[in-house]
Amino acid sequence: MKISLGCIVEGQGDQLAIPILIRRIATLVDPALFVHIPILARVKRNKIVKPEELEQSITYVSNKLGGKGGILILIDSDDDCPAELGPMLLREAKRIRSDMPIAVVLAKFEFEAWFLAAAESLRGVNGFPEDLEPPSNPESIRGAKGWLSRSMTEGRYSETADQPVLTAVFDLALARRADSFDKCYREITDLLTILAIQ
Repeated sequence: MKISLGCIVEGQGDQLAIPILIRRIATLVDPALFVHIPILARVKRNKIVKPEELEQSITYVSNKLGGKGGILILIDSDDDCPAELGPMLLREAKRIRSDMPIAVVLAKFEFEAWFLAAAESLRGVNGFPEDLEPPSNPESIRGAKGWLSRSMTEGRYSETADQPVLTAVFDLALARRADSFDKCYREITDLLTILAIQ
């Protein structure tokens, strides 16, 4: 079964990594599910939180989808509270396109916090040591990219080079120890399930 999903993200690394994440979760929802992502719009974080920019982005993505399929908005919360900004963005998004399934996910601080939550599953990958351990509270760290860089035995963390690779291998169950990833997992699962039965 083929479903269409348009995405709105903020960084180049996200553009490469988020389709991988969606398809990994899709195989757990239904191994026969194929997620077609015809449009992956990249919008700067400081713009997407503005109502007029959000409306422009959602309109652009929904037009590319031909009004069919769903939309996932996945951004970093930075210093905003995900529990406050997320629902506000979702309300606005549903006002703009009430006819389409839409999910909004905010990574607490940044996407990379999810890698910290599942650090054990990154041992030996892309320069990480074989004894890599997660921090005690991965979502409390402001600067997950820096933590990843400091943990590498060689090189530095690069969004475009490392984010897609790590997204392909990090343990999703371990990452759900991070509340914002648990919400991400549930939101994507629900969105895919809705699209599959439409």
